[in-house]
Amino acid sequence: MADSSCEVAHGNAAPETAERTLVAVFASPVARFLLAYARDLGYRPVLFEPDTTREVPEGVEVISAAPDVDGTADIVVTDHHRPELGAVLRDVLAGPSRWIGVLGNPRHPGPHVDALTALGVPASDIARVHRPVGLNIGSRTPPEIAIATLAGLIADRNARPGGFAF
Repeated sequence: MADSSCEVAHGNAAPETAERTLVAVFASPVARFLLAYARDLGYRPVLFEPDTTREVPEGVEVISAAPDVDGTADIVVTDHHRPELGAVLRDVLAGPSRWIGVLGNPRHPGPHVDALTALGVPASDIARVHRPVGLNIGSRTPPEIAIATLAGLIADRNARPGGFAF
């Protein structure tokens, strides 16, 4: 009996596909790689950039208002220094997305917590925001951060721990 994963890896079978969206919040170097790699992984890549004066990557769907997504969407905030962080997250949390995360150094407190608390967002909603995101692979560059983030999303989607634990 053939292993279906091996058949896909060898090009003998088509992979199972499911509708899913990846929304990168804020135009950033990490967002550019995140969206490019997400397309290769079967996501519909979307950039949510409320500041219409910022440069955005070509070939990506760009929206400037809170994304209208369903429960299959994963949302990754790629810049936690933006002043509109709290309002953007509050609006995203009002939707049915599957997963929401904020990039940032895990050794520093996430600024999203204070920003959301100040806006009156309930603690239970704030707890839906993941930080840190991605697998701990020691990533330092924007492409590495994007790969670690997407690997973490794939592991989470498949109810796997990530890393080398099988």
